[in-house]
Amino acid sequence: MLKGVKGALVLLLLVRGAIAGELTLDEAVSLALKHNTDIANSALDVSKAKDRARAFRSFLFPKFSFYALGSEQLTPVDITIATGTLVPQSAIGPIPDHDVKYSTPIQPTGFLVSRAAQPLSSLYRVHLTLKALDISAQLAQQKARGKRQDVVRNVKQLYYNIAQAQSSLEVARESIQLYKEVERLTEKYVLEQTALKSQLLQAQASLANAEQSELVISNQQATQKEQLNDLLGRDVLTEFTVTAIDGQANSPNVDLVAARKKALAQRPELQQAQLKILQSEAELRAKRAEYIPDISVEFNSITLLNFNSFLPGGTYSAGASLSWEPFDWGRKRNEIAEKKDTVAQDKNTEVSTKRKIILDVDDKYRQMQQSWSKLRAAKLSQEAAAENLRVGKNQYEVQASLLQVVFQAETNAAQANSDYAHGLADYWTARAEFERALGEDQ
Repeated sequence: MLKGVKGALVLLLLVRGAIAGELTLDEAVSLALKHNTDIANSALDVSKAKDRARAFRSFLFPKFSFYALGSEQLTPVDITIATGTLVPQSAIGPIPDHDVKYSTPIQPTGFLVSRAAQPLSSLYRVHLTLKALDISAQLAQQKARGKRQDVVRNVKQLYYNIAQAQSSLEVARESIQLYKEVERLTEKYVLEQTALKSQLLQAQASLANAEQSELVISNQQATQKEQLNDLLGRDVLTEFTVTAIDGQANSPNVDLVAARKKALAQRPELQQAQLKILQSEAELRAKRAEYIPDISVEFNSITLLNFNSFLPGGTYSAGASLSWEPFDWGRKRNEIAEKKDTVAQDKNTEVSTKRKIILDVDDKYRQMQQSWSKLRAAKLSQEAAAENLRVGKNQYEVQASLLQVVFQAETNAAQANSDYAHGLADYWTARAEFERALGEDQ
């Protein structure tokens, strides 16, 4: 039973490995832009902001309300028309000539109240608030744009790290093959009594260390692949391979002055700061507009159901209404002062954001320069170490050098290869950071 389970697991792993396809960087970025959860949520934030503005737009139109009450009187409603109320004196005497009493019956009755009102003076304040809500939607769009840029940068960083791990795995496997060959030769020399057993043990220990390094790198790459799959919005266990990083990295020749101007024109953070100023200014004007009395034109209808026939069946009226709060104990004044402070804060934030963007562009450019310089040095070291290893291995095969020389050459070569792989990944990561600093969408 256990053997059958193990066999099924092995078969599953083989199938997954067989269907693993190559994922290019452009494909990874495209998948992330389409399926990343954070990007989808930021797009929904934009939709919510637009829905909020559309909902508030309804305040521009007439308001219709209807109220109905069904009840039964607990006590009758008595109405008395005193003698002479209608006509105090006439040829036949006062009308009525005696007190007349009307009383509502104790039975179910009802009220129907309808109202239609079109606001007039408040339309100005509604338009100002709508402007602030429209700017809020634009702010949400800039935040979504910034989120897309962050996701693209993170995808590139993970992709480069996976490619670097893939390159390190290839180097580690080459080292394992070399150590196996050295172990075979050393074992042969021990049998021929031309090498010591301690040298064989050293060769075996070096092989074990190389295999352990391969396992660590493999596990790191597996974790990074799962993280990248998560960013791409797909099953984290999806198997794939990445394209090798281009080793022909170009020297980063950039016009820094033009780069700063480009970043100031493109960075979503600065556009958000500028939109915040417009939004807070619109909110300030809307708050000031609250001093204007609310004037509306109205139509009202009241209908009585099942009351005494003496009472009218309903009343209808049309006219204008005014609502005004002349004394608020300084509430509006303090709220306006708060809005003014918000405008001042947003203007300070805009200035600060400009400075931070310039600092960020300069810093990312310097990091890219440093990573290029480091990569160039690592490439030369890699070529020198590879040549030393080739010479040392050939000499050991003809017993013209010591095993320790081969081990040292292999250690140097492995370190040089690792430094170059890391340097290449660091360089492309620095380029991705610089592109993000410029505010480029992809």
